[in-house]
Amino acid sequence: MKFGVIAPYANGLASSGAFLEEFIGVVEECGAESIWAVEHVVIAQEYDPKYPYSDNGKMFGEPGSVEMPDPLELLAFIAGISQRLILGTAMVIAPLHSPTVLAKRVATIDRLSGGRMEIGLGIGWQREEYAAVGASFEHRGDQLTECIEAMRELWSAQPATYHGQYVNFDRVFMVPSPTLSKVPIVLGGHSDPAVKRAGAMADGWFPFTISPEEFVRQAALLRSAAEHAGRDGNAVAMTAWPGSFDPSTEEELSVVKVYVDAGASRLIVNPRIAQAKDLPHVRDQLMRYAEQVAGVFS
Repeated sequence: MKFGVIAPYANGLASSGAFLEEFIGVVEECGAESIWAVEHVVIAQEYDPKYPYSDNGKMFGEPGSVEMPDPLELLAFIAGISQRLILGTAMVIAPLHSPTVLAKRVATIDRLSGGRMEIGLGIGWQREEYAAVGASFEHRGDQLTECIEAMRELWSAQPATYHGQYVNFDRVFMVPSPTLSKVPIVLGGHSDPAVKRAGAMADGWFPFTISPEEFVRQAALLRSAAEHAGRDGNAVAMTAWPGSFDPSTEEELSVVKVYVDAGASRLIVNPRIAQAKDLPHVRDQLMRYAEQVAGVFS
C-alpha cells in the first residue's frame, strides 16, 4: 500500500526552501511514495457559494492567513531536492489556466523529474477566484473535460490538433513532451458528475472529505462509469485521504480498511507540523503510519 503526504502549509513552511529541503528528506526517509500540493490562486475575503467542505461554509483559517505557493512551482522545487517522490497536485483548478500553457508546465516538470509528475485536476468552488483570473465559472465542468483532452493531445502528438468550444489549436508542436508522452491525470470531487467524469476519462481519482460509506458508493459508481466508457472497471487508481473527512480516524485501521477494501491503492496523510522545530515529530508520525497503517495493508 502506497502512502503520500500533503505539503506542509502551516505558518509559511511551504514557502521556505530551507525548511522544505529538511522536510523532503524526512518524507523520503519514512518511505512515502508521493507529495501533494494544493491550489488557490486567490482567496476572497467573502465568498459565495460557500466553502463546500465544512458545516459552516467557511474555509479553515482566515482568508489570507495561509501561504499557498503555486503548486507547480512548489513541485518543481521539490523535484530538485527529492530523489523518488511522485509529484502530485490536489488539485489544480483547471479552468483557471490555459490548457496549452498548463500542459507545457506539467511536461517540463515531468521531464526534469524523470517522469515523476501526476497532475490532479478539479473545478474548484470559489466564484470570486474565477472572476479574479478572468475565467468563466458557469461552464467549468466542460472546460475541465476539454483541458484533459487538449493536454493529452499536446503531450502525445507532434504536431497536435484539437478543436473544442474553449480550446483550439491546429498542427502545433509542444516540446519537450513528458517522459512517456503522457502524464497521469487524477481527478478530484465526489459528486456523481465528478465521479462519472473520472471513471470515463481519468487515470486516477482523489476525492476530498469523503466518508468511508460514501467512498464505497462512489467507488462503485467510478467502476461502472469506466465500464460504460468501454474501459476496464479497475482502470482508475483510487487515492483515499481518510483524515480529510475525520482527522481523528486517520490511523484507525477499521476505518482505513473500508477505503482500502473499496479499492484505494494509495493513502494520504497530513503531516502534523506547525513549526520547523516539529520536524522530529513528523518523522515519528510518518514512520508510525508507514509501519502501523500503510504497512498493514501491503
